[in-house]
Amino acid sequence: MTAYDTNNVFAKILRGEIPSTKVYEDDVVLAFMDVMPQTEGHVLVIPKVAARTLLDMPPHSTGPFFERVQLVAAAVCKAMKADGLTLRQHNEPAGGQIVFHMHMHVLPRWDGVELRPHTGKMEKPEVLADYAERIRAAF
Repeated sequence: MTAYDTNNVFAKILRGEIPSTKVYEDDVVLAFMDVMPQTEGHVLVIPKVAARTLLDMPPHSTGPFFERVQLVAAAVCKAMKADGLTLRQHNEPAGGQIVFHMHMHVLPRWDGVELRPHTGKMEKPEVLADYAERIRAAF
């Protein structure tokens, strides 16, 4: 098992070293807009515990984490007027993980609209700010 890297991009976001467009934060999680979204309103939810993957999280922290994922997902669906929702969580490179801090993708979905491929294209900050404002208002 690979050790947790305290210099991963999400750890830096948690420490305030890299800015993010926040939609929700408490003592358990930080939720923010994905800068390379696969759909409008794509949010990432990360635990404040230092865990590389789901399997590295302390068992007592998984319940509170997923309670917050549910809370954020409901706000995303409401704010974005989504027809459905896709939740994604990847573990290690073989599982598709790119950033090695446990995280959940919250992707609002609409009938007949496919997810965009992960191209690395960054969304405009003002667009992310608009989505974030709408999502924060839906809590």
